[in-house]
Amino acid sequence: MQVSVESAGGLQRTIKVAVPEETIEKVVQNRLQNLTRTVKIKGFRAGKVPLNVVKQHYGKQVRQEVLGEVIQSSFYEAVSQEKLRPAGSPSFDTQQTEAGKGLEYTATFDVYPEIEIRDMSGMTIDKAVCEINDADVDSMIETVRKQQIQWEAADKAAENGDRVTVDFKGTIDGEVFQGGEGSGMSVELGKGRMIKGFEDGLVGIKVDEERTLNLTFPEEYHAKDLAGKPVQFAIKATKVEVAKLPELDAEFAKRLGVADGDLDKMRSEIRANMQRELDSTLKSKVKQAAMDKLLEANKIEVPDALIQGEANHLMNQMGNNLMNQGMKRDQIRLDPSMFSEQAERRVALGLIMAEIVKQQGIKADADKVKSYIDTVAASYEKPEEVVQWYYGDKQRLSEVESLVLEEQLVDWILGQAKVEEKKMTFSELMYPDKV
Repeated sequence: MQVSVESAGGLQRTIKVAVPEETIEKVVQNRLQNLTRTVKIKGFRAGKVPLNVVKQHYGKQVRQEVLGEVIQSSFYEAVSQEKLRPAGSPSFDTQQTEAGKGLEYTATFDVYPEIEIRDMSGMTIDKAVCEINDADVDSMIETVRKQQIQWEAADKAAENGDRVTVDFKGTIDGEVFQGGEGSGMSVELGKGRMIKGFEDGLVGIKVDEERTLNLTFPEEYHAKDLAGKPVQFAIKATKVEVAKLPELDAEFAKRLGVADGDLDKMRSEIRANMQRELDSTLKSKVKQAAMDKLLEANKIEVPDALIQGEANHLMNQMGNNLMNQGMKRDQIRLDPSMFSEQAERRVALGLIMAEIVKQQGIKADADKVKSYIDTVAASYEKPEEVVQWYYGDKQRLSEVESLVLEEQLVDWILGQAKVEEKKMTFSELMYPDKV
């Protein structure tokens, strides 16, 4: 077998392979000989069909099967011989397959990059630190109260914070547009959920009062045929309601799952839930910061084949999520290119982290794996069964080991770089868009 390798630039390689006819013919003959023992051909007894007759009937088919197998086996033999590491599936181009002339083909593929892990001692990673105080718990309790608001009808003019129920008819150039007419629509004033001017136009309105609102649809409105157009809404208010927050009492605590209605116990449970969310967010943020710095320190070229494969995976994942939310497959319009940037980052991180694991000999710590599984199991009625469920399946256990290994890699990165703690309030950390 003759092999030659050419670099097509970057990580792409083209390998040319020539397999002599003798190698192919030997396999073909052995395959045909074996067929003489099993094939059934009219006019011959089973197991007594002459080789030349079998060759006449099955020769071309067998040769094609053998050529396919030879291409695969010779390719992997060739890349092993040339010490190449293919990334993704190769693209084959067969130049010669005529009987008696051997086999010649080229295979084009990406190879894995050579990765040298850089020193990160000069880099600084910001690590958010945060503590929950009593004011944070008070704020969370108020948020929960607002989620359980009850609306009461009121005989007054509507204000921001009130809810107004209206019948409406929207027209453009005197014509009602599709979806522009309805009744019994509730609008919470001051929330900014309607187009600009709609909610403001209802401030001060009373039950049975009629108003006309002259507005304009936003230029970026989702319905393109309405975007930027002037619209007139004829409005009639049918109800004005004021928000009533639930009292902070035993009944409120019971609605939150505290059976005996103890407010101190409710407060403790809310704080505990907040702490779990905080711990998870802190871990996620420091991991993100560590991975950003790892990529910054180790810029590598990523094989296109791996990026395309990961982009397809992310696209399919998104498609499945959308279908689980009720969308139909033919309504989903996704393209792998939408996920290319995310895919490239994920693949690059995967390659770099794999190299660190290899160089540093890092393995998933068995105690940390057990701790993770025990923590997950503790939230179930029969934790021992959950523990057995994890340890009883190699695939499930492997997934946990990967998560633990990733956490250990984050710890390794933090140990290489300078870490600066950045104090943040609970609101800054958990609700950055609202601060």
